[in-house]
Amino acid sequence: MPETPLGVLDLVPVSSGSTAADALRNSLDLARHAERLGYARYWFAEHHLNPGVAGTSPAVVLALTAAATSTIRLGSGAVQLGHRTALSTVEEFGLVDALHPGRLDLGLGRSGGGPSGPPSTPPPTATPVVDGRAPNGLLIPPRFAFENLLGSPRIALQRRLLLLPGAASQDYAEQIDDILALLAGTYRSPEGVEAHAVPGEGADVEVWILGSSGGTSAEAAGARGLRFAANYHVSPATVLEAVDGYRARFKPSATLDRPYVSVSADVVVAEDDTRARELATGYGPWVRSIRTAEGAIAFPTPREARALAWTDEDRALVQDRIDTQFVGTPAQVADRLEQLQEATGADELLITTITHDHADRVRSYELLAREWHRRGHGPVPG
Repeated sequence: MPETPLGVLDLVPVSSGSTAADALRNSLDLARHAERLGYARYWFAEHHLNPGVAGTSPAVVLALTAAATSTIRLGSGAVQLGHRTALSTVEEFGLVDALHPGRLDLGLGRSGGGPSGPPSTPPPTATPVVDGRAPNGLLIPPRFAFENLLGSPRIALQRRLLLLPGAASQDYAEQIDDILALLAGTYRSPEGVEAHAVPGEGADVEVWILGSSGGTSAEAAGARGLRFAANYHVSPATVLEAVDGYRARFKPSATLDRPYVSVSADVVVAEDDTRARELATGYGPWVRSIRTAEGAIAFPTPREARALAWTDEDRALVQDRIDTQFVGTPAQVADRLEQLQEATGADELLITTITHDHADRVRSYELLAREWHRRGHGPVPG
């Protein structure tokens, strides 16, 4: 199979017994290790009102990380449009690019923004899935009903605190076009008034669109010839639909002549399978806290996780995420990542790993990087 770079997606997880400041220091340390190990990118997610994750502002955290690293690409996975305007987004990334040029990835997401609406054309039929498996055997679990979370009082509070006035009626594709125009220096208002973002205009950033289905985000990315990141780790049921939808709608652009896809995966690696599964024990309760809309809990120790009450309903709520988390030895996890790459045709893979102890998390990324290099996929780890 072709060489497939690995990147890191960091939620800045807060472990039980620690603080957000500890989590931020750990993320800076992990970014330095990722750079040494040959990872191609280091992205920060955006989450709010979650006690167990401290990544509330990707632009701020990547600015701190840029000062602590020198070569690895840094970016957002993703800035959520609807929480920030096009101008503030371009200015934030322009500020960082001014001092660290050519290293930034501006990943954009639509969660919390305007309504998705139907795509302008029906999404294409995804790669066939038979008995919950892609043709090469990759597990494609049943679809999780995310809409069940929308009625939660906590989600309603988050929207009230986060959404900009009028954001609920903004068109996502138009927001993307505004960002592209501000970066290019071609922005004009409907009345013909120019706007120039300084810093920001001319910033050397790669623009990515993140999406979990073959709908609005995949269509917007494809139609504009932008890079696309699909989320197997968030919505494994729809990853094939997402990448197929993007590729079917792709039109070459000035920056990209063919579709370019990154696919994410949840991973825990250790020297042996038993140890890896012990480190991953807290994952189920952690996902449960997110999917019940209580907000991500601080990531528990294995002992704390085993002591939590657990019902059949809880298991059903998170089973798709547990089944699609890649846990095991370096060889076992690399096998599953190669399977994911083959099924999706991904140009890159984006790895997110959460363990209670920071040293175990660093070690997981180190073991994976060395195995990935051994298979001919990446640069020699330092």
